[in-house]
This record gives sequence, structure tokens and C-alpha cells, in this order.
Amino acid sequence: MLICGTDNEQEGEDTIIGMNRHKRVRCALALLTMLTAGLLSGCVSDAASDSTLPTITVGSDTYPPYVYMDNNGDITGLDVDIAEEAFRRMGYRAEFTTIDWEQKTKLVDNGEIDCIWGCFSMDGRENDYQWAGPYLVSAVGAQSGIERMSDLAGKTIAVQATGKPEAIFLSGGENVPAFRNIISIADRSVQYAMLDCGYVDAVAAHEEAIRQYMKDYGADFRILDEPLLTTGIGVAFSKNDTRGLVAQLTEVFAQMREDGSMEQLVGKYLEVPAHSLEVEQLER
Repeated sequence: MLICGTDNEQEGEDTIIGMNRHKRVRCALALLTMLTAGLLSGCVSDAASDSTLPTITVGSDTYPPYVYMDNNGDITGLDVDIAEEAFRRMGYRAEFTTIDWEQKTKLVDNGEIDCIWGCFSMDGRENDYQWAGPYLVSAVGAQSGIERMSDLAGKTIAVQATGKPEAIFLSGGENVPAFRNIISIADRSVQYAMLDCGYVDAVAAHEEAIRQYMKDYGADFRILDEPLLTTGIGVAFSKNDTRGLVAQLTEVFAQMREDGSMEQLVGKYLEVPAHSLEVEQLER
């Protein structure tokens, strides 16, 4: 009886221990499940909080590497990354939309977009908008098989309509060569095709956009060493905008340069980001 009872007690003890281990395993699994659920809910919460931020609608045009469509059809690029980070710090969510670039002023003035952003040079437009920035420096150059800027005399040049290169050539300033003809095109990509086909002798555009085109399509054109203009690029708001976003955004740009995040973002797209961040050297 005692031996038998001892066996039963031992068996019962093993059973209890086994149950306790089972409970511990179940508790551990439950805890892990709770932690996992917490982590997942945290991610969802962050995403949800971003989606509930008030939206800033940014009007832009396709202009690689600043703004362009990726393989999934999403708008991305250097300016997109900067805008998303800057507006996030201000408590907004940036939403880019492709616009008719020639209608940009009308769109921002009537409120269809909140601002214009996309390698938009400030020079000569200071009084047309309220400007945040400059946040980057860009050189406006000419792409061709020509050696020097003076060689553009008597040549035909393609530019984007209402863009800064068009304004430079139409201004007739002392640094502008005596070109034969200028062709203004709404679609930026067409000007490169015209150069490829020999319909024009040169294309004038922002230097990094030219370099991006050559990289993307394996084109072999010469970028003249002498730039047409070195200018600051900024974000344009309507002159009637009273929300105070211009001053806030300009301050955020300064913070992003100070903490290194601006250089990090620019470095994703440009080989020497420091050159594009020398905004202090520009005359305001």
C-alpha cells in the first residue's frame, strides 16, 4: 500500500509538475503574443497618426532626381523626401500632385495646391511668391556638344516653358550668348529627345537634372563648365497665404541642415551633397 501509494503520489507529482510547466509555457506564449500584438499595434498606431495629420498639397512637375515616378507609379525623389520630413516636423503630411507647370501660379493662388515645390529657382521670382528657403543651391547649365558658352551664339536651344532657363535666355542679359532661336517646350523630356535627334543644338536646364538624364538613359552629352546661373531653389507659396508656413518651413530647413538630416537626404540622390547645401553663400 505504501509502495503503491508512493508510486501514485510520484505519478501525481509528475502530473502536477507537467501541468505547471505547461501553464508556464502557455503563459510565456501568451506574453509573447501580447508583446507582438503591442508592437504591431504600435506600428499601426504610428501609421494611423501620420495619416490623420493635416495634408499639405504640393504641386510639382516630373524633374528627376528632384521629383519623379518610381517603378510602382509613386511620386518620389530628392524634393519629395525633403518635403515629407520637413512638413512632418511641422505637423503636416506632404502629398505631391503633378501639375501643369505653366499653370503653377494660378493653382497656388486659387488654393488648388498649397505650395509649389520641385527644383524651383527663386532668382528673378522673389516678388511673385512668398518663398521658404533657399534650401538647396542649383546651377543652371547647358548640355550640348559645344565647348564653351560663347559657342551657343547662333545656335538653337531647347528649354522648358516658364522655367528659369527660358527666362535667362529671353532676358537678353550680358552673359547670354546671341543664340539664333529658343524653343520652349511644356514637357521637359521632349527637349532631350530633340537634342538626341539634332533638332536643337543644346538644352538648358538644372545641372543635376541633366546628369540624371544622362545616367538614366546612357546619354553622352557635355555639360558646359560655365553655368548660366547659380541660384537658390525654394518652396513657393501664394502671396496671399496667411498661415505662417513660409517662416516655419524656412526655420525647419535651417534645423535640418544643422542636424545633418538635409545632407543625409540629399546624399541619397547626389554624389556630392555638400555642394548643394551652400545656401549661406547666396545673396538674398
